[in-house]
Amino acid sequence: MESLVELKAYLLAKKSAEETYPFGPEAIVFKVKGKLFAIVSEQGEGAIHINLKCDPDEAQALRDVFESIKPGYHMNKKHWNTVHLPGDVPAGELMRMIDQSYALVVKGLTRALRAELNL
Repeated sequence: MESLVELKAYLLAKKSAEETYPFGPEAIVFKVKGKLFAIVSEQGEGAIHINLKCDPDEAQALRDVFESIKPGYHMNKKHWNTVHLPGDVPAGELMRMIDQSYALVVKGLTRALRAELNL
């Protein structure tokens, strides 16, 4: 999953996910119930960066294992990672990280908003 089209499709397949452009056309912000769970930007020549929310302990562990995972660019470095694609992160691991980012954001929603998602 290293093309922008595949990445966007996976992100938008999440329940109530929406694609927004609050920072202009360079950064695609993916939200669930108004809360950010991913930011994707193309860096030219097929390079893509995606910021994902992460458990703080796991965030550092992932950075230690994968060279293409760095502290979240323009984000809280404790809770966010930036994944550089293409890179050394397998597609399955990237999907797991996206799933976790979405789940962490959903977990932080109010009970009423979580109930609307019916997850």
